[in-house]
Amino acid sequence: MMSLNIILGMFGPWQIALIVVVVLLLFGGKKIPELMRGLGSGIKEFKDASKDEEEDNAKIDDKK
Repeated sequence: MMSLNIILGMFGPWQIALIVVVVLLLFGGKKIPELMRGLGSGIKEFKDASKDEEEDNAKIDDKK
C-alpha cells in the first residue's frame, strides 16, 4: 500500500521530512534563503507581467 501512495504522488509526513533533509544536505543552510528569495522575486515578476497583460487587454477592449 505504501508503494502505491508513492507511485500515485501522495506525500506523507515522512516523505516530506526526507525531501527537506535531502535539500538541506544538497544546498546547505546558507543557500536556501537565497534560493527562496529568488523564487519569490520570480513569482512577483510573473504576477506583475500577468497584471500588465490584463490591463493591456482591458485597454484594447475599451477602444473597440
